[in-house]
Amino acid sequence: MNTPLTTPFRHGLALLLTASLLGGCSRGPDVTALLQPQSGGDTTVHENSRQAFSQPAANLVSADRATFFVGNAFFNSPWVVAPASASARDGLGPLFNARSCDACHNNDGRGQPPLPGERPVSLVFQFSVSGAGSGDPAGPEPTYGGNLNPFAIDGVSAEGTVRIDHRELTGAFADGEAYTLLEPSYVFEQLGYGPFAPSTEISPRVAPAVIGSGLLEQVPEAQILEWVDAEDRDGNGISGRANHVVNLTTQQKMLGRFGWKANQPDIAHQTAAAFNGEMGMATSLRPNQSCMPAQTACNAAPTGGSPEISDAIFDKIVQYQRTLAVPARRNLDSPAVKTGARRFVEAGCSGCHRPELKTDAKTVLPELANQTFHPFTDLLLHAMGPELADDRPDGEATGSEWRTPPLWGLGLQHLVNGHTRLLHDGRARDASEAILWHGGEGATARDAYKSMSKRDRAALLAFLDSL
Repeated sequence: MNTPLTTPFRHGLALLLTASLLGGCSRGPDVTALLQPQSGGDTTVHENSRQAFSQPAANLVSADRATFFVGNAFFNSPWVVAPASASARDGLGPLFNARSCDACHNNDGRGQPPLPGERPVSLVFQFSVSGAGSGDPAGPEPTYGGNLNPFAIDGVSAEGTVRIDHRELTGAFADGEAYTLLEPSYVFEQLGYGPFAPSTEISPRVAPAVIGSGLLEQVPEAQILEWVDAEDRDGNGISGRANHVVNLTTQQKMLGRFGWKANQPDIAHQTAAAFNGEMGMATSLRPNQSCMPAQTACNAAPTGGSPEISDAIFDKIVQYQRTLAVPARRNLDSPAVKTGARRFVEAGCSGCHRPELKTDAKTVLPELANQTFHPFTDLLLHAMGPELADDRPDGEATGSEWRTPPLWGLGLQHLVNGHTRLLHDGRARDASEAILWHGGEGATARDAYKSMSKRDRAALLAFLDSL
């Protein structure tokens, strides 16, 4: 069964240079802040291999290193179907996208869209249906739940797969050089449980890199909220907003800082959501199976215990992500990189992709305390215009808003992950295309990039490649 989307999905903004690779202000930080070699402060490692994103923080003490490698083993090894003799690792499914964390975040890096004929793994399609009244919160799609699971254990029907079609868009830089962009649209096929509800909202989201997560988690909330400017009072064209989401432990709202729309407050919530939605596994934070009422075989399948992932194992997986290092910058003495840093500021990129943050003095791990680091994000939401919208609200985030993603590690992505796909749905084939997809708050900077000389465009891309 084929279910084409009623309108083509036009979300191009969020992966790597989402929310706004480029901002819109003419002023920015001193360029020296953009050329710091220690991207992760004292946690930075000097590693340029395929394992550049998989190293423990350089300042991690011996006891925490042991925990790191245990967490690494659970992050990379596949989970199995219950019941199994390896009871600590069973409970996969019944419906799932991947068997391991690494399957989506390969080598702790970025995912990509599936090749033609493949089922999606690291590109996840999230579902919701808006409430009946204005302002009502969105709920899961009534038959398929929170996202599409293209795989299932024996005896359970998978939810389906997707075909990605592309429309080629053409344009030109101010100097006449032509470019093309690929606008994706999605056709859902082989749906195992019937059609989607008519009002289903769908958002494709590629798995992001997980390096430096511990540093981002420990930035004081006040530092992030200082940059909120919902009404654009300073007139710079940038209107960052915060997403506030529910802490499942306290049931209190707190600042969201992880996920493409900042819909998770910390690493534990992000990890529990991924286990539940993409691997069909229960944790203490999310103790229920993700099977919907109509999925009878899914509901009747054996589980791997309650919870399926013990708190001890879950905590080690969280700790592993928290202590992943960020690789050091490269080629900072290059004249092109230095020129590119100036163009990055002049175009307004640093208005959203802020080059410098600092962690709190009191943190969950002493190695993360008082770290000045350089992720190139403000962790806020930015409206990127209708051409980039997924039209799916997420908490307080609107259908056109996305969180500014960190840019660190950008230049090593091809080595670590074997591709250069960017934006939240992976539509951009490289950093240049990611910039060209920017709209809304990123339109001024996008236009500045289009107006640059070929030499300056190359310099800006060289700067991004140094990250």
